[in-house]
Amino acid sequence: MNLMRATLKPLAAMVVAFAPPALAQTDDLAAALALPVASQMAGARDVPRFAWVENRAGVRNLWVADAGQRARQVTRHAEDDGMMLYDPALSPDGRRLAYVRGGDDEFPDGKIPNTASAAFTPGQQVFVVEDGGDPTPIGDGHLPVFSPDGQRIAFTRRGELWLWQAGKAARIATVTGEVSDLKWTPDGKRLLFVDNRNDRAFVALLDADGGRLTYMEPALGYSVEPALSPGGDQVAYIQYLDPPAGAARDGGPYWSIRVADAATGKARTAWTAPQGMGGRYYGTRQHNLWWSKGGQLLFPWERSGFLHVYAIDAAKGGEPRALTSGGFEVETFVLGADDMVTFAANADEADRRHFWQVPARGGTAKRVTEGKGSESLPVLAGGLLAGIAADARHPAHPVLAKGLAPLGETAELQGAIVPEAVAYQAEDGVTVHGQLFRGQGKGPRPALIFVHGGPRRQMVLGFHHAQYYSNAYVMNQALAARGYTVLSVNYRSGTGYGQAFRDAPGIARDGASEYRDVLAGGHWLAARKDVDPKKIGIWGGSWGGYLTALALARNSDLFKAGADFHGVHTLLRNVENNLSPEQQAAARQKQWDSSPMGAIGTWRSPVLLVHGDDDRNVDFGQSLLLARELAARRIPHEELVFPNERHEFFRYADWLTAYRRTISFFDAHLK
Repeated sequence: MNLMRATLKPLAAMVVAFAPPALAQTDDLAAALALPVASQMAGARDVPRFAWVENRAGVRNLWVADAGQRARQVTRHAEDDGMMLYDPALSPDGRRLAYVRGGDDEFPDGKIPNTASAAFTPGQQVFVVEDGGDPTPIGDGHLPVFSPDGQRIAFTRRGELWLWQAGKAARIATVTGEVSDLKWTPDGKRLLFVDNRNDRAFVALLDADGGRLTYMEPALGYSVEPALSPGGDQVAYIQYLDPPAGAARDGGPYWSIRVADAATGKARTAWTAPQGMGGRYYGTRQHNLWWSKGGQLLFPWERSGFLHVYAIDAAKGGEPRALTSGGFEVETFVLGADDMVTFAANADEADRRHFWQVPARGGTAKRVTEGKGSESLPVLAGGLLAGIAADARHPAHPVLAKGLAPLGETAELQGAIVPEAVAYQAEDGVTVHGQLFRGQGKGPRPALIFVHGGPRRQMVLGFHHAQYYSNAYVMNQALAARGYTVLSVNYRSGTGYGQAFRDAPGIARDGASEYRDVLAGGHWLAARKDVDPKKIGIWGGSWGGYLTALALARNSDLFKAGADFHGVHTLLRNVENNLSPEQQAAARQKQWDSSPMGAIGTWRSPVLLVHGDDDRNVDFGQSLLLARELAARRIPHEELVFPNERHEFFRYADWLTAYRRTISFFDAHLK
């Protein structure tokens, strides 16, 4: 039995080594999934100190590192207990670290998960740890934020605002919605935040002593992404509306940038997006509005058809100036104290991301990271730039931008199959990008399509920075080591290739046009000499589960088996009231025709259904519905259910069980 070896090199790298086909062994899969993955990175304001969360085989701990020094572990958790660690925040001097343990970082004010099925549901607590000390709980909640002097911590829970100081926490306010984007004013006297109320959101300022609450000129729609002026006397924010059902793509205007007086809340419109391309608001995966010391407001805009960073004068407004441009997308961007904008983008390589910098006042963007992988989520601390890096062999780990020097231990998956960038055309002429994992072995072999979820997402040529897709990458490596050729498809409605690709006509409930890319990928595989066209399957999760089910329902002739992780099986939902009864009926019919349930009459291939029953993204009832319909038609299916588990499985043991079962399922039906 060719087992994967896991070793730890001091100050260097943890190496998991295998020689193909080592991942063909289930123990090797367990070791690969156990590799540490870094996330939730934070930096101190005044010193080059960084903190991050590491997930190693489901055991989550916090680490801290100063530039040039050995990283040190702050927490000492040792169980795969499904307890999330998130929202790390360093005090300005880096001597204190606050964080949250428990709950769900995607739904922090929702029902507390109990994914390990403990006798009693665990809590959600904010902790603070002093340099060299032990973590101390300061209260129930999330989103801790240090005051400018580092002596106080504000945090929130279910619409309440709390303040910790001098070792005690007290509630200082309650609002109607859920609090997000919490931050302090520069003088440390007020708290700025977004009050989210489902179909609307307001920006508000609260006196830190629990006094006056001021809303920034409330409006119909969503006020989001607040940014304070350098002096703290003004608040800029983005105001947007969701376009109505059936709206023309050049309609609007749907969004604007507003500037409010911090004392009164009275606002003015600094700029309004014109009709046409970019007339609908779309942001990046980090904060989307920054106010530079030079008086520039920086924001994302798709005017060119690609998401780029623009700047306008906060006082005068005027025509926005493009700080970035070209046939690529900015994934995230941050503003440094020196008014330098750092952004992550796929500028040189469509399926990789790197860091670039450009002055807020404008100029030529310069690439600041080199390498064969991707760099994501830039973070600044004491003037130093860091981020999360990953490549074909190394899962997500924290690095300094300069030289991509690791801040902690770096894991390596030795002998990994390096995925290849490929492209092909769908039947309607759309170019589709993907990553090909060549299966080990000789002669025609079975093959699989992998479809990601989201669908607002892009797979890259290596480990993904997100844990969910880092796991999927390991799974594709394991499948390729067992002889399956795997094609990971970046189908339309995903990110990375421009607005026209992301918002392509007929996607999702309007016709499932993204399935054309999946089907074309299946035919592309079937035409390869190294693939057995009678042994092609498909797997994916969430929206990828939806596309897996749709493929099996519509084309069991091509897709002979599928693994559907928490997929959507009927797209039926309420239609907006701005449509006539006839239009509503037509919209509902299109939803049904776009659903796997709409084509279940031609479903023949076996499927494995995997779902956690406390899923807050895709209702567990979606899988229950499908299982009933498959049973009624005697369509072969297997089931794997995790009680109390969430959408993105919190426990390593559940990922391992699900992937082992998936491999066994495909071996039974495709080998």
